[in-house]
Amino acid sequence: MPHAVLIASVLLLAGVAAGIVGTAGGITSLVAYPALLATGIPPLAANITNSVALLGSGIGSASRAAPDVAGHGATIRRWAAVGALCSSAGAVLLVVTPGRVFDRVVPFLVLAGAAILLLQPAITRWQHRRQRRWSRTAIAAGLGGITLYNGYFGAGSGILLIALLLLTREPVLHRANAMKNVILIASDLLPAVLFAAVGTVVWSAAVPLGAGAAIGGLIGPSVARRVPARAMRWLIAACGVVLAGWLFLRG
Repeated sequence: MPHAVLIASVLLLAGVAAGIVGTAGGITSLVAYPALLATGIPPLAANITNSVALLGSGIGSASRAAPDVAGHGATIRRWAAVGALCSSAGAVLLVVTPGRVFDRVVPFLVLAGAAILLLQPAITRWQHRRQRRWSRTAIAAGLGGITLYNGYFGAGSGILLIALLLLTREPVLHRANAMKNVILIASDLLPAVLFAAVGTVVWSAAVPLGAGAAIGGLIGPSVARRVPARAMRWLIAACGVVLAGWLFLRG
């Protein structure tokens, strides 16, 4: 088998796995980004190529989200607008200053997201007992920070967004996950256009990875609905810990 065909086949399979893992739990880059690095693509180009290719996963999962996001239309519209703005700012930051600005703090953010995910039921009960609610300012700051990071690098942004949604808008995990899928695809469109325009996307890798991610994105929501919430919570958290460790070692 020619080398190029072999690489394309590996990336296609990696895309399917990334799409399933990401849309069912928010850790798409756990599979896709290392796969791109393994093919010899430099880190910056791999990051940008990953962002464009994984639009397929987002589109596939968002297209199947309607049953799980019913009643949350207003929240999704507001959060998607903020997400699109802040993710675009993060993408500009990446293009203008492509350094390792966030590398040291990112693993700890992902670990924090995993911990919040595990502790969310207890935190929610505490909030209800104390009648504590997040202020609009705090929610906007959290969403803005997560989506800014999503546009800049993105690995683990899904798990952070799920954690924020669970604590503020939707306590049911698979519904929060579906909301995350819709908000992130809206947030990812403008950065993808920017990355394509500046010409740093490795299209020979983006096409097979994106095709696989689109397939995985269609499968992922069904997985999320069928896996018990407790098992899914621990699985996502475990993926978050693995991703944080990989990012820490890479940094």
